[in-house]
Amino acid sequence: MLTATGLGGIVLACVLAVLLLAAILVWHKGRPFATGHVFRASRLSRGNRLLPVQVLITPTSVVHYTPQWVGKLEHSMHMAHVASVRIDTNMLFSDVFIETTGGVNPIRCAGHRKKDAVRMKALIEEYQTGYYRQSSHGA
Repeated sequence: MLTATGLGGIVLACVLAVLLLAAILVWHKGRPFATGHVFRASRLSRGNRLLPVQVLITPTSVVHYTPQWVGKLEHSMHMAHVASVRIDTNMLFSDVFIETTGGVNPIRCAGHRKKDAVRMKALIEEYQTGYYRQSSHGA
């Protein structure tokens, strides 16, 4: 026979288990999703509190990764399709806008530290220079 105290303990244990599972999921989804140059938005910025957006920059592409409670959303852009990179520095965090040559809405990477935003822009410019230098030698 369960008493009120025993039932309360079971409910409390279930609530704690659910909170623990949610914390593990938030931690797991917040880890870098790939190796290399991954830039994660600050959890202190708006829209990134639980599941921060990440950006992977490789020599051939830029990947905007948005974790979701179930699944993920990835937007990948080849380095040849990057038209420009713009940094909007605010009081605490910086937003990076990566515009495409196709004229579609730019990728908006919000809530990054200023040094990360500057590094993202520099990496994209460096990789673009290498890409076009390599393709001009092959032609």
